[in-house]
Amino acid sequence: MPLAKQRYTTPLLHSLTRADFSMLNTASPVIYLASASPRRGELLAQIGVAFRLLVPHPGEPEVDESVQCNEHADAYVVRLARAKAAAGEARRQLRHLPSGLIIAADTTVVIDTTILGKPHDHADAARMLRLLSGREHRVLTAVAVQRATHTEVALSDSRVRFCTLNDDLINQYIVSGEANDKAGAYGIQGRAAQFIQHLSGSYSGVMGLPLFETTQLIQHVCAYRATKETVHE
Repeated sequence: MPLAKQRYTTPLLHSLTRADFSMLNTASPVIYLASASPRRGELLAQIGVAFRLLVPHPGEPEVDESVQCNEHADAYVVRLARAKAAAGEARRQLRHLPSGLIIAADTTVVIDTTILGKPHDHADAARMLRLLSGREHRVLTAVAVQRATHTEVALSDSRVRFCTLNDDLINQYIVSGEANDKAGAYGIQGRAAQFIQHLSGSYSGVMGLPLFETTQLIQHVCAYRATKETVHE
């Protein structure tokens, strides 16, 4: 079953072998990362995936990340991941770059039913961290892989529990600057690691790019392409 038909679920595919990881750099001529997030680039590099950045130039339009009316969090991140992949493919064509795979992702933090995106300012970051203090929340990361007009998406859903944060700890964290560009106003890979009492799910997914789901999607999209080419021979 194609992953695109599995609604917001992580694909249940075979375990990765060394040959599978090797394939990530050979099955497609180019892999593009349609994200300016340095964390996502670091995660891809961690597993040996060579990629080119494909992000908007200054002044170019970006995907609107506004939450739609009555939109659930899982649908929200899946929609944005798809939209960012489609925008990346359009950007590739406009710049006359070689064909390849476009990887895009979106991450959000959910507490109860409230979606926490990136904070607007220090006061907003403090508000978010107070909401998370001493409680469990969800971190949703949707990743989309697109080649030409074919796109597949998977969703990573993790649970994170924070310790109780006092105002001094919150202020110290905000002053560090780490909260500025991160969903939920924290990054698990930085100083906020001291806040984490428990994590259930994908560490890389909480960082912003679930590596298992990403590699599985790359393989599926490459296999789909190979099947289509075989059928047309």
